[in-house]
Amino acid sequence: MSLAEKLIRDFEELPETQKREVIDFVEFLKIKNQKSLEKMMDEVIVENKEALDELAK
Repeated sequence: MSLAEKLIRDFEELPETQKREVIDFVEFLKIKNQKSLEKMMDEVIVENKEALDELAK
């Protein structure tokens, strides 16, 4: 059984209130991951500002 199949099977056995909690947690993880990616990209831009300015010419 794959992880996705196990997750779906376990999810379907939960009461509705706990299903909502699972969905909220997944959304939290997605936002956290997005913020981490944005921070990393900001750092790349700051660290390579001179090179990016040269490329923009």
